[in-house]
This record gives sequence, C-alpha cells and structure tokens, in this order.
Amino acid sequence: MNKSGRISDKKRILAIDDAAIVLKRIADALEEHYDVVTVNTGSRALRYLETEKPDLILLDIRMMPKDGFETLKEIREMEDRADIPVIMLTGVEDKNAVVESIKLGICDYILKPFFPDDLLERIQRALELSEEGRTQP
Repeated sequence: MNKSGRISDKKRILAIDDAAIVLKRIADALEEHYDVVTVNTGSRALRYLETEKPDLILLDIRMMPKDGFETLKEIREMEDRADIPVIMLTGVEDKNAVVESIKLGICDYILKPFFPDDLLERIQRALELSEEGRTQP
C-alpha cells in the first residue's frame, strides 16, 4: 500500500454512466493504465465521492434520475472535490451542452462512441494539466 492508502500507484478514474456496456468499454480501455471505478448513477457517484477522491472523473450527461449536469454541479460544491478534473464522455452532440459543461468547469468533452486510444490520450493530458495547475505558485 502506498502513502495515499491505495494498493496501486495507478491514478484512479471514476466513470459515471448509466449504460453498463459503456462502463465495460471504459474499464477495458483504461484498466491497464489506471484504477477504474465505475458507477451507474450520479447519486452513487456522489456517495462514492463522500469518502474517496479519484484523480479524474468521466461523466455522461444523459442519465436518470440525476443527469450529468446536476451531478457535476454537486461535485463542484463538495469541499476538497471541486478541483477534480472532469471529462464529459457523452452522446450529446449539442452546442448548448458543450457550453453548459464548460461553464461547470470541465476539462474536455468527448463524444461517444469513443476510440480507446483517444480516450487514453485525453485523460493523460487532463491529468498532466491538473498536476501542472497544482504545482503553480
């Protein structure tokens, strides 16, 4: 176990999507490089975040009963969780959804279906930018 209490030194990604097939595809694409935690509702994600702090969140928009925007607003209100980088990973191809997501502080917006290599690259970039932001004076 390392100093953060994790068994692995891999960064942890929280994937939130109501489609089991999408969560499996995300886990398959990322598990070699990251510890992947998957949940199928915004409420479950918020409960998870009460005790855990992942390094990055992948978040779908269209979920019930709490959609991705509502979930993200609540994450941004959580003390010590508001700074977690969030990538919207969604099938919503709508300019207004992108604008709303940016207003809520996302770091990237990826449309489904996604390419695993693209997802990996964009997660790595988001994590690097997040690290740089934490080390700036």
